[in-house]
Amino acid sequence: MRLTSWGKYPWVDTTLESPRTETAAIGLLDGASSLIGRGLGRSYGDSALNRSVVVSCLKLDAMGSFDETTGILVAESGVTLEEIIDAFLPRGWFRPVTPGTKFVTLGGAVASDVHGKNHHEAGSFAGHVPWFDLWTPAQGIVRCSPTENEELFHATTGGHGLTGLITRVALRMVRVPSAFISQKTVKAASLAHIMEAFEEYASLPFSVAWIDCLQKGADLGRSIFMGGSFASPQDLPFEWQAEPFVPNSPRALKIPLDFPSFALNTLSVKAFNAQYYAKAPKGVSGSAVSYNTFFYPLDSIREWNRIYGKRGFTQYQFVIPKQAGPEGLHKILHAIAESGQGSFLAVLKLFGKQPKYAANISFPVEGYTLALDFPITKKLFPLLNSLDSLVLEYGGRHYLTKDSRLSGSVVKQSYGSALERFRDLKNRIDPEGVFSSLQSDRLGLFQKKS
Repeated sequence: MRLTSWGKYPWVDTTLESPRTETAAIGLLDGASSLIGRGLGRSYGDSALNRSVVVSCLKLDAMGSFDETTGILVAESGVTLEEIIDAFLPRGWFRPVTPGTKFVTLGGAVASDVHGKNHHEAGSFAGHVPWFDLWTPAQGIVRCSPTENEELFHATTGGHGLTGLITRVALRMVRVPSAFISQKTVKAASLAHIMEAFEEYASLPFSVAWIDCLQKGADLGRSIFMGGSFASPQDLPFEWQAEPFVPNSPRALKIPLDFPSFALNTLSVKAFNAQYYAKAPKGVSGSAVSYNTFFYPLDSIREWNRIYGKRGFTQYQFVIPKQAGPEGLHKILHAIAESGQGSFLAVLKLFGKQPKYAANISFPVEGYTLALDFPITKKLFPLLNSLDSLVLEYGGRHYLTKDSRLSGSVVKQSYGSALERFRDLKNRIDPEGVFSSLQSDRLGLFQKKS
């Protein structure tokens, strides 16, 4: 069948298998020559695509147990973050780290070591996973934790499915007082202003900014900062206080067809950005919004990837160390504005300190991370190649979950010795390279020893 990921680029002809039980999944894996695991297909590029076999984990969707004392949930890897919210938020529990969509499986969250708007306080997803079970070609099912098979644990968190198939995950949940966020909004006139906002409101557990990436000169980097924390019931509007765990979720819309390729152009993106920036209140303002509005604004638009047309799109996400952030982001935003290839989905976040482990190629490092969506066009890749050079110049790296076109030399330079250790470990637990993807082949993430 023809298969792609959320960016709709690239496509591949492959066989999609959907085992219904862990036993069936292991039977499928044993003796296979080449495959990769897959969750909901929300990785943007080719990290969950394989030309031979793709193993969907969506039917491995049983929740096993939940301990009210410790907050630890044990579930199969195909359980989605949406299902966890629906089951546990009404009881006052939420995930400690959430990406910008709830349409992600537990296994996918581990494999990408997803991060959220609270990385500066809570770190990445792996920091809240006590253990998971992993099937590897060399060892079969292995229990991995920060203290048991710890090198394999850290290689798998952020390892993009290349160490084996995650079958079961333990996740530490956290208590929350409501399903609403007390939100602080700052309308920032420039890049310097938005960075000041991140520093001023660093005590807020959640923070993010939208950037108008087509502005130049004094307006370069004009932004809207949104920070917040879970609201206590008494701080909510009166009509919400009686049912603090029943959010006023936005009505879901659906994009019915692929937009024509000319719909997204410099003029349309400029118009959208101008309108979005103009409607934000001046200065600093506060409000209460549902968790859906704050964490998952795009989830209310089903199949929003069709906006980019049949050619698809790529999300370009990088992180630059904090000290180099102001200068590096200024140069990168200037290059994007000069190219005229702006993105109306441009999101800036601040990462906190990230622990370093051998063989761990998880994305975050302390600094500023910017994610931009670009429609696939003939002139896009030359721009992204030039941005790659700037990211490397300032000591940054790229998020492989979003990637569909990086070169192996760029990844080797940015991930350094961690990538070498990752390759060494993979040679031990998967010596024939059974778990492989289009991305791992393109980037050389596995090199079979002769």
